[in-house]
This record gives sequence, structure tokens and C-alpha cells, in this order.
Amino acid sequence: MKKMQNKLFNFKSFLFYIFVILITVLFSASLVEQFANGFLISHVSSRGLVSDKIIEVVVDDYSNQKYKWEKDTYADLLDYFYTYTESQVIGFDFTPTTFGTEVDKSEEKFIKQVSRMDNLVFGFAPERVPNGEDDEIMQDFKKHSLNVNVNDDYRDFFYNGIKSASPALRKATHNYGSVIYSRELKSWVLEVPNLIRISDNYYPSLGFKMYLMTNNTNDIVLNRDSIYVPKTNLNIKYQYSLGEGAYYSLIRYYKLKEDGYTYPVISASQIIDTYMMLKSGITPQNHPELYDYKKGKLVDPSIFKDKAVFIGSNITGPSEDVLKTPMRSRHPGVDIHATVYNNLMNAHMLQFSGFGLSFLLFIVLCVSAFISILRRNILQGLLIILGLDIVFLVFVFMCAYNGYLISYATPILGQFSTAVFAYSFKFMTESRNKEKIKNAMGKYLSQDIMKNVVKDIDDLKLGGKRAVVTVLFSDIRGFTSMSEKMSAEEVSAILNEYFGEMEPIISKYNGVINKFIGDAIMAIFGEPIHDDKHPQNAVKCAYEMLKRVKYLRDKWISEGKPKFDIGVGINTGEVFIGNIGTETRMEYTVIGDTVNLASRIESYNKIYKTNLLVSASTYSYVADIADVIKIKDVQIRGKSKKIDIYEILRIEH
Repeated sequence: MKKMQNKLFNFKSFLFYIFVILITVLFSASLVEQFANGFLISHVSSRGLVSDKIIEVVVDDYSNQKYKWEKDTYADLLDYFYTYTESQVIGFDFTPTTFGTEVDKSEEKFIKQVSRMDNLVFGFAPERVPNGEDDEIMQDFKKHSLNVNVNDDYRDFFYNGIKSASPALRKATHNYGSVIYSRELKSWVLEVPNLIRISDNYYPSLGFKMYLMTNNTNDIVLNRDSIYVPKTNLNIKYQYSLGEGAYYSLIRYYKLKEDGYTYPVISASQIIDTYMMLKSGITPQNHPELYDYKKGKLVDPSIFKDKAVFIGSNITGPSEDVLKTPMRSRHPGVDIHATVYNNLMNAHMLQFSGFGLSFLLFIVLCVSAFISILRRNILQGLLIILGLDIVFLVFVFMCAYNGYLISYATPILGQFSTAVFAYSFKFMTESRNKEKIKNAMGKYLSQDIMKNVVKDIDDLKLGGKRAVVTVLFSDIRGFTSMSEKMSAEEVSAILNEYFGEMEPIISKYNGVINKFIGDAIMAIFGEPIHDDKHPQNAVKCAYEMLKRVKYLRDKWISEGKPKFDIGVGINTGEVFIGNIGTETRMEYTVIGDTVNLASRIESYNKIYKTNLLVSASTYSYVADIADVIKIKDVQIRGKSKKIDIYEILRIEH
């Protein structure tokens, strides 16, 4: 039954632990893990080559105030790059819907300018539309898809359309790249979909399309866990967004400059100013003093030679293009796209560890915490756990530094939960075991002595104190000759029944059985249970023991067992009580002349044919409740002087 109870206790504990771990994992995954990864991204992995081949042009608040940004203004902006610069590729971080669907004179100018620029990548955003609604648009848009060799793609698509402007603008655009960001924009932007499946075709992100154009290729291979570019041997690890048709890759951010951007940034107003000056004949060659964009002056077109240019907006307002990233709470979207391009150009992307490694580390940390707490004391266990955590975090930080992100918040939280559970489990288990030991040892020691030991269990040592107690000895008369006529089993049965009847009586009067000596009992009154009336209680106890023996004697005679009787000797005096023995084996007992005298007095019951004898010191405490016969001038062995002892005949309760 007890084994079943233990198994049930362990099973319930295990189920509770599983519940705690599940809650920990869910809490970490939803609230903690992203911040932990954000810390690695912003403080550990944000190092590496920031390309000097990237420049950002931003329509900022000043540009918005200075110029009315109609379609023809954007046309002038693009014409600056088309006419005067030798930019390698231009990323236009706007979607066609920014420019509306009406084709007016301004729109015609913008469309004409876009059609002239085959190195321009226009932004687009995919969407989900009712079946068939965008079929004509998508049929036309299909020419912008990638040439994909699909090695292993078992996934369904979600998007089947795009947000589009006028058909004229759509047809005039040579290149498109998606400008959507991370799956969850309410939190940090940690990743970008470098590949999006729309119906049966695949389209790149803005940064990825610019990368492919820079390397003059449109061919990729889609593997189960990576996007591979054969021409450059670039391998982009991704995580697929279930049901979305988007292949997300981690963004490796870099330290931002004081202006909040990663790369050199130029206000769009400076480009328009320069464009107008160039058209009027004011060039860097004839007016070099006017050209220094870093000081807010005109922009020399030569700085864009062979550069990747990202054009975006950072206007404060409801439609502002800023997002929350680990680097900054208001990070310009155009800077994020530029960073994606930088990652691809330098093959400097981040990637998450697989589920297998994360799960293995989680199990290792949790198991090590459990074992450490169970097998060591709490301080040693915590130090071991702390040491493992330090090693683990060093490993995590080294991997993050080299672009490999390993989940560390969930394993550490799981380890903490395991440590708390293990300590609680250990405490409850030890409490149960201590109770078992206490109950078991209580069968060998008095329960009261056991309580005294348990109370000082952390400070057990040899030694004790002096105290005045009453010592009782009882002995079965003629037990040796009686036992010779019985088997060992019969002797054991008689003694067990006899001791079983005597123990409750001794406990009833606050006595403590110190030991069983063969057929004899040695009991102490007054310690360790403090009792001011220990002499009276010792005598009352002996008187009741004798009564109980009469009942046992009659019972055993009726059962055909030998007739027996007992003698009891009691003495009160000072003793030494405490732990006696060695550091490795000790016994809680009493020693002193008082004990020896009690034993000697008990032995005189044989001589005087009595059952209960007490010393003069004990009699002095019970004289008013006991009828006695005084036995004078008894010569006790070991004593030089004769003493008086008293036979107790009757006790008045």
C-alpha cells in the first residue's frame, strides 16, 4: 500500500512538473524569447561589414515641408539618378498604391520616368483577394517572378494578388520587390520574407531583388530549409510562415549612427535642389563650393557611382514608415531594407538554431538542474546551476557573434522552474522520508527521545547535562529458568506482549523507556519530558504496571503458559543525561549512582519477596499518597553505609 502511495506521489509530482514546464515554455515563447533574441541581435551579433556601397535617400519632414511631393516631384527625383548618376541599382521603397490609380499629366510624367529606368526596383505588397479578382493583374505581373527550381516545396500559398495602381504604371515598371516586413509588426521586426509565393509563382523582397540584379541573375533554387542562388553560391536559411506562403529570414542589424541610420543618408530635398541646379548648368565642376551633401549643400552625382541607392520616406504622421527593431524603437523602414541587401551582399545573415538543438539544450539544462538540486545541498546545487548557465551563455554569445542564434531564455527559465520544482520535490520527499525514519526509529528509541534528537538533528554531539530524575527498573522474576523451557519464538512472543502492555502505561505517566535489557525495562521520569512530579508519577506508573501484570499472569495461565511475576525498583536523584558513546555511534541515556541504586533496589525484591521497592529519596516525594512498609538498614552492594528502602503496598490516587 505504501509503495503504491509513493508511486502515486511521484506520478502526481511528475504531472505537476510537466504542467509547470509547459506554462514556462508558453510564457517564454510569447513574452520573453523575442526580447532575449533582440538582446543578442542588438548587442552581440550587430557587428560586421557595413557596406560602403549603400546610400539612402529619404523624403524626411524637411523635404515634405519644402516641396509638395506630387508624382512629378518623384519623377524629378528619379530623373536625377537616371540622368546624372551611374547608380548600380535603385530600390524604391514605395508601393504603387502610394501614387493612386488616376492617370493625369503628373502620373504620365512619373510613368514615363519609371519606364526609362531598368535598374529601378519598385516596391509592392501582396494581398489576399477573392478568387479570380486579380487574375488579369497577376497574369501581367507574372513576368516579374523569379526562375525557381523547386527541389522541395510541399507548402500551400496564401497570397493570390497584389496591391496595384494604374495598369500603365504596372506595365511601365521593369522590376518589383516586396516591401512587407515581419509577421508580427506589433513587436520587433526581426525577420523579412525574402521570398513570397503568390499563387504558383515566387517573388523576391526588395533587398533580394536588388541583390539578384546586382549579380545579373534571376535564378534561384528553393530547398526545404534554404534559398540557394547558384550564380553566387549564396545560401539563405529561412523559416516558412505556415499558410502564408512567405519564407522569412532573420535580419542581421548593425550599430546605428547618431542620425539613427546604418548607412549614409541624404535628404530628398537636397536631391531636388541639386536636380534643379544641374538643369540650370550649375555643376560640381564649375561650382565645387556648392557641393557638399554632408553639410546640407548640393549632392555631387559622382558619389552614387556603382552604389546601391535606397529611396524611402521618413515623414512623421499616420503613414510614416518606421518600425520597432532591436536597434531602435522608431527604425526607418528604408534602412531595414538596406540592411537586408547588405546581409545578402556580404553573406552575413543570421539564422536560428534548429528545434533539435534548442530542445536538447533545454533538456540538458533542466536535467542538470534537477540532478544538482537532488544530489547536492541547496548552495552547492545553485552554484553548479550558475556555473552551467555561465558556460551556456558564453556558448550562446559566441554563436550569436558568429551569426547563429540559439534560444536561451526558454532553457534558462525551464531550468529555473526545474530547480524550484526539484527543491520542492526534495523537501517533500525528505520530509516524508524523515517521517518514515522517525516512525521507524521510534520503534527502537522512545518517541520522546526521538523528538529530542530530531530537534537538534543538525547539532548532534557528545555531551549532556545534569538533572534530577526518577529512574525505574522492572524485571521479570525467574525469566531465565522459564525461558529455558520454551522456544525462542515463544519467548519472543511473551516479551513482545509484555512490553506492549507496559509501554503505554509508562508513556501515560510522562515516562520515557530508555532501553529494554533482556526482560528488564529501564525508564526515566523528569527528562527529556520535563515533569515536576516525576517521583509521584514514577510510583503511580509502577503501581499500575503491577496491576496490569496480574491481568497478564491470569491470561497466560489460562493459555497454558508459565506463571510469572515482576519486581520494580525506583530511585530519585541527580544523574548525567545526554549523548554518550563516540562521534559515529552515540546513545541518549542517563548515567550516575542514581541509576545504579535503582537497579540494586529492584534486585532486592527477590530477597524480600516484594514487588515494588523505592529509595528513601523517592519515598520523601510520595509519603502523603503511599502506604508503605519500611525496610531498615539494608546493605546495598557497592554502598559503605546501610540505607532504608520502602515497599509500596498501596497508592491513593
